[in-house]
Amino acid sequence: MIPQSDLRDLQPQVSSGTFSPLHVQIGVPIPKPTRVKFFSPEEWEVFTEEWASSLKDEYLHIRRFGGSGDMGVDIAGFCSDQRFEGIWDNFQCKRYDHALRPSDIWVEIGKIIYYSYKNEYKAPRNHYFIGSQGIGTSLEKLLGNPTELRSKMLENWDQYCLKNITSTQSIPLIADLKTYFDNFDFTIFSSKSVVELIEIHFKTPFHSVRFGGGLPIRPIPSTPPENPTNDESRYIRYMLDAYGDSLGTNLSDISTLESYSHLKKHYLRQREYFYHAESLKNFARDTVPEGTFISLQEEIYHVRLESGKLVIATLPNVNRFREGQPTWDDQVYLCWDPDSCVVLTI
Repeated sequence: MIPQSDLRDLQPQVSSGTFSPLHVQIGVPIPKPTRVKFFSPEEWEVFTEEWASSLKDEYLHIRRFGGSGDMGVDIAGFCSDQRFEGIWDNFQCKRYDHALRPSDIWVEIGKIIYYSYKNEYKAPRNHYFIGSQGIGTSLEKLLGNPTELRSKMLENWDQYCLKNITSTQSIPLIADLKTYFDNFDFTIFSSKSVVELIEIHFKTPFHSVRFGGGLPIRPIPSTPPENPTNDESRYIRYMLDAYGDSLGTNLSDISTLESYSHLKKHYLRQREYFYHAESLKNFARDTVPEGTFISLQEEIYHVRLESGKLVIATLPNVNRFREGQPTWDDQVYLCWDPDSCVVLTI
């Protein structure tokens, strides 16, 4: 019999944090590194490409290579038009069901050594290993000790590289290749963690859609330049026309406002508002994937009821791409399902 002393009442631990209505609605958010671990092969592929797109500021060219003949190259960042003949970095992105181990990377190191020896490309300046489940402790220690990494690579060449670098022939580590191996710079091999990838991915317009959590902090709006630009010429023309209507005269350009101090002050304020609005529009557009901002603009409608009240309605995506969408001054009908989310304001 199991003694009663081994049995205890269930006492779930109560979190000391403060929960919001959003937590009640969708649950406590899953940490981003944990979510990456559960990415499908397709999601991992797309995520790493989204991340790599942010590297365009660091490299002249960014390219992804795939297939069985990639020669150890996954995502390459080229520093010049010389590409593989110049300075370049290699990012090897692996999706496994475990943290990367030394046995996972021996053949990748072997490919870099062999194909650079064959002058298929100049050895990369840096070679980063990236794993969806992270980098294991034993591999991280090896990457931090180039001398030990070279020694272990030599021990494992025959098992992992001899017949696996290429399917067309065996690659024994002898003669000139062995000399090249002995002089190869093993300090180029290092790693990047999933957390580092997420931090960089945060700077891309894909982050808010991939992980949620809202948009990044909005930058301070720019100040209007002293002389109006072409971007605001149409807006200013409309203001001058409105001022002219109120005065019963024609205002040809902004210099005519000098005689109307109250309108000049209003004009200057409106230019500030214009730049604030443009800043917000550009921020919203540039922090989401291409096409998302335009799509959202086409999703929200302002409907004037017969009573004069203005109702803001969202058109579901399932209907938004049909032909014959409503436009200005069309008569429309609003409806919603009993379980639809409706916000009423007084």
